[in-house]
Amino acid sequence: MPVTDSEFDILDELYFVTSFRDLLQKTGLPAPRLKEGLRGLLEQGLARSFWPDPDTELAYEESSFGAISQDCYYLASKEGLLKHNTR
Repeated sequence: MPVTDSEFDILDELYFVTSFRDLLQKTGLPAPRLKEGLRGLLEQGLARSFWPDPDTELAYEESSFGAISQDCYYLASKEGLLKHNTR
């Protein structure tokens, strides 16, 4: 499944663990669009999330993502990096 332009822009910033707040600033995306892009990347296995700190990986769960997404940190997965670099 190809990534959207927004997802590609998000992956561009996920080479290192990055907070939601920093992603908002670096991508310039509105918060709802950023959440949508992150959700898509997590569902495809192209990104990983961390909470409550940048060292504790959190398994993606659709039901809780909306409630904590702004408090999480994110990092591209190996698959996400490969997809980003081959586009």
